[in-house]
Formats: sequence, C-alpha cells, structure tokens
Amino acid sequence: MPKSRNERKRPPPEAVTVGVDVDVDDLAHDGRGVAHLHGKAVFIDGALPAEEVRFHYTARHSQYDEGELEAVISPSPERVEPRCGHFGVCGGCSLQQLAAEAQLRYKQQWLLDNLRRIGRVEPEEWLEPLRGPVWGYRHKARLGVKHVPKKGKVLVGFRERSSSLLADLQRCEVLHPRIGGLLQQLGALVDRLSLRDRLPQIEVAVGDDTAALSFRVLAPPSPEDKALLCDFGQRHELYIYLQSGGPETTALLWPENAAPLYYRLPEFGLELAFMPYHFVQINAAINRRMVQQAVELLDARADERILDLFCGLGNFTLALARQSREVVGVEGDRELVAWAQRNAAGNGSANAHFYAADLTQDASRRHWAQEPYDKVLLDPPRTGALAVLPLIAAVQARRVVYVSCHPATLARDAGELVHRFGYRLLRAGIMDMFPHTTHLESIALFERPRERRQPGDVLELPRQR
Repeated sequence: MPKSRNERKRPPPEAVTVGVDVDVDDLAHDGRGVAHLHGKAVFIDGALPAEEVRFHYTARHSQYDEGELEAVISPSPERVEPRCGHFGVCGGCSLQQLAAEAQLRYKQQWLLDNLRRIGRVEPEEWLEPLRGPVWGYRHKARLGVKHVPKKGKVLVGFRERSSSLLADLQRCEVLHPRIGGLLQQLGALVDRLSLRDRLPQIEVAVGDDTAALSFRVLAPPSPEDKALLCDFGQRHELYIYLQSGGPETTALLWPENAAPLYYRLPEFGLELAFMPYHFVQINAAINRRMVQQAVELLDARADERILDLFCGLGNFTLALARQSREVVGVEGDRELVAWAQRNAAGNGSANAHFYAADLTQDASRRHWAQEPYDKVLLDPPRTGALAVLPLIAAVQARRVVYVSCHPATLARDAGELVHRFGYRLLRAGIMDMFPHTTHLESIALFERPRERRQPGDVLELPRQR
C-alpha cells in the first residue's frame, strides 16, 4: 500500500533524535539556513550561513529536507545574541540572531533574486537601504488573546513559531515601548473581565502623540468591564476602543470625545489623521524617510500632474501635492478615500483630489483615467499592481515609482513594465520597515522617454496579451 503524504514527509525515528553536523551555505527567503547533504538541500531553523551546526531532521521531502538547530559548532561572525528572551519560541521575529547590517544585505540579495528570476530585470543602480530604529519600531500590531486554564492566566501576544498557540510573552522588544512592556498587564486586565473568553484580539495603533488599544469583543461588556478598561487606559495614558463587529464598528470608550490618532510628515508640514483600524505603515521612522525618498525619486515639479494609485489615507498624495500642480489619488476602500479627503482639507491641500475605484480591475473608463499624467506613484498590496500597468503606459507617464511590500509581485510587475511597456528599471532598493523579520519592503524607479500627449488626443490602452 502506498504511503500517505504525511507518512512520506515524516522522517525516520532515528533521524529526529540523532544530531547531524553540516556546513550552512546560504540563507533562504524565509530566514532558514540552507545546507546541502547527500545531494539535497536542508532548510534548518535558526542556522546562519558560514556556520557549522548540528541539527536533527524534522521533515523529509522528495526535493528537500527540513531540520531544527541543536547546536552551533562554529558560529558565523554575523551571529549576535537575540535581545528578546522569547526568541525561538515566539513567531513574531525570525532573524534576531543575525546582525542588523547583515539582514539588510540578505534582503537586498533576495530582492535581486526575485527581479532576475521572475521579472528577468535588474536595476541599473542600487539605492542605499533606508534604515531606522531596529527595536520598538512597531506602531501597528494585532495581538492574540487567549485564556489558558492550564497556565491559570490570559495570554496576550503573538503566536508561537510554527504553531497556532499563543506564546507566553513577558514583553515584546519590537513593539512600541508604550505597548511592548504591557503584555502581562493586558493579560491580567482581560482575566478580570466578564467576557474573558469572548475577547480574541487586541489591535494596537500608535500615533505620534498617543497610542490606542482596540478590544475585539464578541459579547457586550458589562458596566464593570467598561470601568476596568477605562481605568487601564487612564493609568497608562492610552485610548481605549471597543470593536463589536467589523472594523467599522470600532467605537471610542475612553477618553470621551478624543481626537483621532495622527502622524506627522514634518519634511512636508503634514499631519495625517487615522483610526486604529486603518492601514498605516507600522514603522513611522521608515515611513517618513520612504515618503521623502519617493518624492525625490519621482522628481515632482510645480507644473506636473501626478497619479497616486492605491493611495490609502494620502500618505504619498499629500506630500506630492506640496511639490506639484495637481495630484489625483485613487483607492479601493471608500472609507480611506473619505479620510484622505479629510486629511487634504486639514492640511490645506486643495490640489489633491481623491477617487474610489477597484484597482484590481480595469479602471481605464473612469474619468480620472482618461486624463494625462506626467508621473505615477504605486503603493499596492501584496498582490501587486498588474491590472493598472496598461493604464500607466496609456497615460504615458514618464516616471513611475513603485513601493512594494512583496518582492515577487514587484518582480513580476517590473518585468511587465520593462519588457512589455518599454520602461527602464533605473533604481531599486530595500527599506528596513520590519527589522528582525523576513518581510521585505522595497522601492523601485522606472523611466521611459515619451512624447507629451496633446489636448484632444485619444487615450488608447495597450492591447492585453
């Protein structure tokens, strides 16, 4: 009888308990060390390149194997002591054992690997990585909450590595300091609530001057619950929100009539307001540098019209509006469009205009898409911007700046822009938005010569392949 899939993957009993010594050659895109043994690659959790390690197998596959680090026999010169006492248990970070500069070097190589392999392109010039704080940088997070009777307490934090269980965390070193040291206190707070078992998560959002916690409640909190939550918020100077359903149900509990959260872009004299459940970049320091770099790369000028696709709250739009004649921002989330308009009004940006449209579909018939633009900025989700690339070519944008949170879709779209639409990939670089993780944020500049459209010219989209 043929073996089941799980049986084929399970290593023999002796392989789990017997350590194997091996040299590590490379670092995989998921942060695991890569060694080669008996003609097969072995991916080893916790191992680093240039190390000799002892590991045991955790899974066998036809093309590769997997293993767990037992001991480092000869350490890499780039190995450092993880700052977090929960490293290796908590799944929030996977690269704390690797020096911060080395993390950037490997991430740049991962970006290049994707560009070459998927897009068959390579930048003419590499930008210097954007660096920022590597600890306490995380301004947004979703914390799991779970009452665990065997431990006699409520756990608050992130899940264990390769597990659905919550890690028992004392603190988190990458969360903003106002929140990172409160995990135990939050667990004790939830443990006192009547809906202790009906509160699955807490959303963290930190603005420039205050921080907020949104408690997802699956049952109405009692007056005593509300009093406890308000007291916690007052003692720790935190806004407290309750979310009873979808994100739109998020409602302020304490303090009464508080203003929204906000963050500043001081280089442009901007202040952007947002709600705890809105998408904003988790690393405020890198976001400020990223916006400045994007504006510089786009080389926005006072006589130009710019199109900002996937514009969100106006993070790039309003900065570009300070430099150009007009900016049109387009976003799929109608509520974010309303907040972008609010932010434009609050910052006196009368030359910024916003529209709602699903940018995963053909938007070429929208009236804003029928107008000429000098340049385009893209900041798509992980799925990329494939659907809007023909539109970008049709409006004959001379420059395109692409901000990416997923190197594979950036590489795919870069290949389209270069090989199909005639752009050059002038520059690319990484941004250290998520230190100690394998998450890779990057930025790329594309350019092509073009003839300016004249008034009355008919806009023709390139034919789909």
